[in-house]
Amino acid sequence: MNCRNALLEAKGDMEKALQILRQQGLLQAQKKAGRSATEGMIEAYIHIGGHIGAMVELNCETDFVARTDEFKELAHHLTMQVAATGPRFVSREEVPEGADIEPETACLLLQPYIKDPDKTVQDIISETIAKVGENIKVNRFARFEIGE
Repeated sequence: MNCRNALLEAKGDMEKALQILRQQGLLQAQKKAGRSATEGMIEAYIHIGGHIGAMVELNCETDFVARTDEFKELAHHLTMQVAATGPRFVSREEVPEGADIEPETACLLLQPYIKDPDKTVQDIISETIAKVGENIKVNRFARFEIGE
């Protein structure tokens, strides 16, 4: 029904309808942001060759959502993002005051998503929130590299 309404609002323009649906998804994600996310999973990724690895703790509201394919796929992609880009913080709020770092590269949620650089990691999480209907948060992560 949401798709139909978006198409009507966009007067048949598919691109505009997609934008409307994305905006609705972001609004839903913002409404859910205050909810407690105490369930979830820990995902691990070891890059080919075994020299780089990463672990991400991804939380949601219920164990039911934690077992869905969308949630598992998000966890896996976020772990690959951490392994590939080596962020130091989850969000801008964790960066110490006066630190001389670029938040867009140092903060996981602000980084361009490796599979679609036009979106940030936070955008991808918000899209998944809209799909599953629950709050999702990256609680923490770790990255390991041989010799580092």
